[in-house]
Amino acid sequence: MTTTTTPTTTPAAAAAPTPRKRAARLPALPEVSVSDDGEVRHLHLGTPWIQGSMRVAEPFEIELEYVQRMMAWLLFMEPASVGKRHAMQLGLGAGAITKFCHKKLRMCSTAIELNPQVVAVCRSWFKLPVDGPKLRVVLADAAQEIRKTEWLGTVDALAVDLYDHDAAAPVLDSAEFYADCRALLTDDGVMTVNLFGRASSYDRSLAKMAEAFGPDALWAFKPTREGNTIVLAQRTPRAFKRAELMDRAEAVQARWELPATKWLRVFKPVA
Repeated sequence: MTTTTTPTTTPAAAAAPTPRKRAARLPALPEVSVSDDGEVRHLHLGTPWIQGSMRVAEPFEIELEYVQRMMAWLLFMEPASVGKRHAMQLGLGAGAITKFCHKKLRMCSTAIELNPQVVAVCRSWFKLPVDGPKLRVVLADAAQEIRKTEWLGTVDALAVDLYDHDAAAPVLDSAEFYADCRALLTDDGVMTVNLFGRASSYDRSLAKMAEAFGPDALWAFKPTREGNTIVLAQRTPRAFKRAELMDRAEAVQARWELPATKWLRVFKPVA
């Protein structure tokens, strides 16, 4: 099964009687399509690159390894407190993190997504629930939306996965952007970011995060087989003993069936 949808575009404003210069047109948003590969459904944005996946029989579990690793902020928080916290995702993808935080962790969850067709396809094909008291999908440019005062200091778990439709580079990857992300977080809040660890830009991205958060705030996984490297940044840097992390990992694995004990083999502070 394959379905393709066409993104909505805003009609151009009526021209003035004697215009001096034609207004620049906004770039078109990529076409959204869905493909099924056996029991797994994939989201694409105008290319064959997979931008998100879901096992059809388990729509609220996280299918992809790198997306599972983006939940490693759970190692830094008391499990009993998770349901009282706020998770935010910049970039909806196939909705895996949003659904998991909302359905499995019972968190207040907010996703910010630029492309209205991504939201529509997630609701039609990826079991994303409609908005409610504890779930909100905001159609907006993430760089602008996160600067609004209503979000500052409210987010406990921030997931950033903002790649272009070719999956070649992060759309937002500046020290200023990461500083804005830090401003969203509560005192013990954590940001997780998806990077390509084998790309030449990886070290530059780490340096920008270190500028915004401080080098002692950063933790990173080794790359997955596909090259995805998940980096975590703490709003307030705190060192954890390995025994404490193992206790948390065992609790996370028992409660939410994430492979958290395996994470500790490939997860360590950057500094």
